[in-house]
Formats: sequence, structure tokens, C-alpha cells
Amino acid sequence: MKKCLNILGFISVALLLPGCTSVVDYDAPVSAQERDLYIIREGESLYAIAWRYGLDYKLVAAWNNIKPPYTIYPGQRIRLNPPSAIARAETPQPRAESPMQPAPPPRPSAPVARTTNPVAAQPTLRPPPPVHSPPVTSSPSPSAVQAAAHRWQWPVQGEIIRRFEPYGNGKKGIDIAGQSGQPIQAASSGKVVYSGGGLVGYGQLIIIKHDQNFLSAYAHNRKLLVKEGEQVRAGQMIAELGSTGAPRPMLHFEIRLDGEPVDPLRYLPRR
Repeated sequence: MKKCLNILGFISVALLLPGCTSVVDYDAPVSAQERDLYIIREGESLYAIAWRYGLDYKLVAAWNNIKPPYTIYPGQRIRLNPPSAIARAETPQPRAESPMQPAPPPRPSAPVARTTNPVAAQPTLRPPPPVHSPPVTSSPSPSAVQAAAHRWQWPVQGEIIRRFEPYGNGKKGIDIAGQSGQPIQAASSGKVVYSGGGLVGYGQLIIIKHDQNFLSAYAHNRKLLVKEGEQVRAGQMIAELGSTGAPRPMLHFEIRLDGEPVDPLRYLPRR
């Protein structure tokens, strides 16, 4: 009898546990169903969702027919991958082979006139005149031109304790050690598109949109000094350095180009 009561008690606790859990784990593996249909939560923005899944926010907006300024609301369902129609259009289709046609019969060749001196009958060949082509100059890529136009600057002064890891696990950026409360500055001018603590692992986070291609992120802050929608200038203080979501006071800094993480040291000036 006592053993039966213990089993019933264990079942009751197991049934109650799911109702007590309200923490959203952003680092958990994403199921195929969630990629197909994602439900917006309170405090989320399109930029933050695209950042979490490593996607270009412009593509996510296009897949869901969301127009600028990309307003979303809690409970809204969006796709995190291309609709089937777009996927089919992007998939190369095999070319239909045309039926084999019989080759036309060879035409009889025209009679060749004979000459008494075959060497004299041949035309005189002269070398063609030299062609002077202009020198080829390589032009910088559009992304390089846009990056140079931003005039990036360091968001904080401190020792780099972790560098960019293109093939490693975890967040893509650099970690800069500092003192708690140290000012964090915008690395370039732009618009704040996210300011909050909704992404687990980033702590108090700010994301700045610099143009249609470049975004930058500032994580683990102690205090956020700007709100979503604000325009900031390069060098403006936007937060205080902290350790939210980190084992020590530090700034985690990222730059993304069309949703892809890039090495910030390629854009920041040399010290």
C-alpha cells in the first residue's frame, strides 16, 4: 500500500512540474516545427528573433510579408524559413531534354578550281595589329565600401579575452574585459532596434542597425541607457559595462553583415 502511494505521489509531482516552468531557453535546440511556425513572445522584436537564429532580418520579413518598420506583436505566428513556393523557385530544376533529331545529310562540297601554282594562289597572311587593352583595376566590394563609410570605433577600452571563432560553438564576436560601470559606446551611428534582456546568454543586450546590411550588438551590460527606436551617433554612451549573463564584467561585441557574423577586428581600427 505504501509503495502504491509513493508511485501516485511521484506521478502527481511530474504532472505539476510543466505548469511551474515559465523560463524560455533561447539556447535550446530548435525543432523543425518551430522553424516552420514561430510564435512571437512578449518583448521580442523581429531583429532579436533573426539575431537568435542567425538569419537576415530582411529575409524573415520577406518570408512573412512584414513591411518596414517590421512591427510584430505577441502571439503572432511567423515563418523562420522560406515558404515552399520560394524554396521551389530557388531550387534549380532539371532541364527537359529535347527529342533527338536526325542529323541532316551532308551537302556535296563545291568543286575546287585547280591552279597551276598552288603556292602563288595562297593569300599572304599578315599579323594583326597589336591591341592595347586598358589595365584591369579591381574595385572594392559593396560591403567593404559600406563598412569603410561607417568609420567604426571601439565600443570600450580593455583587454580582448576571446577572439572571433568562425567555426566554434557559441556566440560569434569578441569579448573585452573591463570594470563594472565602464561606459559602453556605439561603434558607429545607427538606430537602436533592440534593448532588453530577452535573449538568454546575452544578458542585457543592445542591437544597433547601421544600414540595410550591418548590425552591431553589445551584450552583458549592467545598465541600458537607450531604448528601441532611438537614433545614436558613433561614440555615444549607450550602456554601462556589466556581467549580466557572463562570469565576469565584460563586453561581448558582435558585428553581423546580412545576418552573418563577421570578425569585428576586420572593421575596428588598430590600437
